[in-house]
This record gives sequence, structure tokens and C-alpha cells, in this order.
Amino acid sequence: MSATGRKLLPIALLAAGVALGWGVAQWRGAASHAGHDAAPAAATSAGAASAARQVLYWYDPMVPTQRFDKPGKSPFMDMQLVPRYADEGEVAGAAGGAAPGLAVSTQAQQALGMRLATVEKRPIGAAIEATGTVQLNERDISIVQARTAGFVERVHARAPGDVIAAGAPLVDLMNPEWLGAQQEYLAVKAVGDAALTAAARQRLLLLGMPTALIEQVERSGQAVAVQTITAPTGGVISELMVRTGMTVAAGMTLARINGLGTVWLEAAVPEALAASVQPGQRVEARFAALPGEAVNGRVTAVLPEANRDTRTLRLRIELPNPGQRLRAGLFAQVTLRGTQRDALVVPTEAVIRTGRRALVYLAEAQGRYRPVEVTLGEEVDDRIVVRSGLAEGQQVVASGQFLVDSEASLQGVLARAATAAVAGPTAAAPTSAKAPATAANARAHPPTPATAMPPAAAPEYATQGTVVDIDADSLTLKHDPVPALKWPAMTMPFKLADPALAKGLKKGQAVQFSFRQQGDEHVVTRVAPASGAAR
Repeated sequence: MSATGRKLLPIALLAAGVALGWGVAQWRGAASHAGHDAAPAAATSAGAASAARQVLYWYDPMVPTQRFDKPGKSPFMDMQLVPRYADEGEVAGAAGGAAPGLAVSTQAQQALGMRLATVEKRPIGAAIEATGTVQLNERDISIVQARTAGFVERVHARAPGDVIAAGAPLVDLMNPEWLGAQQEYLAVKAVGDAALTAAARQRLLLLGMPTALIEQVERSGQAVAVQTITAPTGGVISELMVRTGMTVAAGMTLARINGLGTVWLEAAVPEALAASVQPGQRVEARFAALPGEAVNGRVTAVLPEANRDTRTLRLRIELPNPGQRLRAGLFAQVTLRGTQRDALVVPTEAVIRTGRRALVYLAEAQGRYRPVEVTLGEEVDDRIVVRSGLAEGQQVVASGQFLVDSEASLQGVLARAATAAVAGPTAAAPTSAKAPATAANARAHPPTPATAMPPAAAPEYATQGTVVDIDADSLTLKHDPVPALKWPAMTMPFKLADPALAKGLKKGQAVQFSFRQQGDEHVVTRVAPASGAAR
């Protein structure tokens, strides 16, 4: 390189550096101006979105019961407050009041696996499935007794468990008393005195002698020393208490015969279905011993005592037994069918039971859901009867309702995501330039709770009662019925809204008081002696 070239090289490099620096400065300036111009535009867009949707209040999703009248940092958690908009806050309740609702997007519904079911009106037959065991009919029992003292000459070939027909011989008895009476009767009859003969014959009847035996004596003219006792009815010999050579006394039981024309089927049903079972109800029984055949019968009695171990009711069902095919001890599958009636039903899986009440989530317009308390009836297959709380044609959440219930208890998971997508930077700038939005500033200057929009006050109920016990912050009262809550008269504890309310009260004192429901507790707000002014 020449000397001239070496002199010009530093000058060229310096010029290139100046040009590069000027270009960088111009790019940064343009970007800065663009950022300053874009910020008002974004703020204007977010402001327009907020203006289009009315904000009811702000709240912390972790403490959803506390409301604030302006945005800012939560005083409870290091996070921004979330707005509750008028179009997603409250929906009308079933009783006309305000009930909390939950808006769930289509994407969230798919993620939760939500499935809806329609409230239907169906004919319900109250069919109940149960199991039972065959027993002998205890109403069809014959007792064979000795009518006079005697001696057992012979026991015919009988044993407990034998099935015999009516008139089958059981025992031959020698009756000395009957033998003497028969001989006297024949002697009087030979005299020919009609009055004496009639009196002697009447004596034979009074001794318990069967008419057939008396007629045999009259025809043969011979006294019968040995009497054969026969079965009065057919059936199974359940007891046989005589043996050859025994001496029997008058009135002694010789045998016990159980009829087999009908049998009892004793079935067990859960106590929750007690109201669905009535005497006279039709029953269909199926037995493994009779494959493919159903035996029809009716409920004759619902026994008055439940089984304490299994919590079931015992039913007595009478079944016909032609051919004596049903035997004691057989196991049966029982189907009880009741009267058909129309009832509203929902899938059993749609109901959330909390222990204190039953809830379903009712689907409303625009992807909103709200909990509805329902009164339940009996279960039929995979459906359950709803006695109150729903109307035909409404839709309830049948799958994923537990996740919806958890989501509703927080009330902020979906709302916070929607707010971040719509409001953008404006939701993160609730404080002025002089007070930057930091956690320390939020703790020093927390948003003030809203006073213009408090939650709806719980209704108060008034009644009267007697003071049973007094504690520092509660009263135990024996109160009259409260019709508005369908409460009977009972004794229960109440929390005191102010401990001073109990001042001057004494145990056993009659009082008038008002209370409200607060969560799971009942809080006394006013109390006064029965003839005084409210405290």
C-alpha cells in the first residue's frame, strides 16, 4: 500500500464508524417513538373493552368473598385483583335471588370432559331388585293332639320331614276312658229309652270322641278300644313327638304338620326404599332350581322391624306352590313392581351429595353454569328422581361436575385468564406513576374494600324459645318451629353476632330472637326477653 493509501485508511474507518453510530441512533429513536405511540393506542383499546363491559367489583381469587371498589394489588396475596364483570358475575337464582354462576369456555369444557344431560319426565314403575329365601308358611300349620289319656299302641311309618296327605294315619291310641263310655252307650241303647240313649251319645261327644267313631260304634254294635289318629291336613311333618309304648295325657301334642300349598319368600330391601314397598304389591321371583320360569306372588306384609346389621327391611311374600316344587331354603331373585307414575329424572352421576344437601349444576346460556339445590327421590336403574329444584327440559352437567364445582369454589381461575387476554397491560397498572405497582406499595396502600356494592345480606328469621345454656360467644336455645326453614321445635346452639347480646340473660328465661344463616352456622342478631324490647 502507498503512503497516500495509508493516510486515507484511518479517515475512511472514522467516517464509517460515524455513519454506523448515526444509523443506530436513528433506529433507537424510531423504536422509542413507536413505543410511545403504541402505548396510548393499547390503553385506548383496553379502555374501550372495559367501557363495553361493566365492572361490578374487583376481588382476589384466593379470597373471593372480599370485594374492592377499584383495581390494584391484593392485600392478601402478591397478585393483581381480578375484575368481576356484570355479564359474568351473578345470574338469577331459582328462588328469584342472586346465585353465583360460573362461565366456562368451550375449550375449558373440552378439557374438563363436560357432558350435559336433559331433565326428563319418565314413567317410573318403582321396580326394586332384592334377594330372598323360601320359608314354610307359618299360617298353614296343623297341630295333632290327644283328646284323652291313653297308650300308644302303634306309630305308623312316619318321621319328621315326611310329606303326607290329608287323612294319612299317624298313631294308634288305646283309650280306656273312651272304651268304658262306649260300652255304657251300647247298654243304654239296648234298653230302648230314647232320652237316655241321646244323653249317653251326648256324653261321648263331650269326651271328645269324633263323630265318625261314634257312628262306627253304632253300626257295629261293638266298642272300639283302639283309635287311629289321622292327619287333618296334608303337608310336611315338622315335628313328631310320640313313640310306640308311650303314655299320653289329654291335650298332649302328638305331631305338627306344615302345609305346602303356599310358601313364604322372605326378602330384604334397603331401608331407603321403605316408602316404595306396600302390602299387595306384585312380585316376580326367579329360582335357580326353576331355570327360565318366573313365579308370581304378592307382598303380604312388611315386617315392622329392620335388620340392625344390614339396615334392610324384611318383606313377607306369599307364593303359590303347585306340585310342591318350592322348598324351604331355596334362594330367589326378587323383582317388586309398583304403580307406574311420571316423575322428573336425571342421571345419578349428575348429583353432588355434600352430606347436608344435594346439588346439580344447571347449564344456562352462553356457557354459564350455576349450582341448584334439589330434593331427591328413589333411584331407578342409572337415574334418580328429582322431586323439586328442576324443570323438564333443563340441562344439567352429568360428567365433569366435580371439577366444575371445584372451579366454582375458586371463582377466579378462568376469569383471571380471560381478563389477562382482554385487558392486557391495563390490568397490571392500577396505580399512578408516583406510586409504582409493587408488592411493597400494595401492602402500604391496599385498595379499599367496596362499600357501595356489598354482597346480598342473608335473610333473618324470627322465633321464640327458652335459654338452655349460655357461653361466651353462643347460646343454646330450645326454640319453637321455624316454618320458613321447615324446622320443627328443637334445641340447638346459636352463635352470637355480638357477645353483649347475652348480657342479662338467664337459663330457663323465655326470649324472642332473630337469627340468620352464615355458612354452616346460625348467628343470633337480636334477642330480647319474651315481653321486652330487642337488644
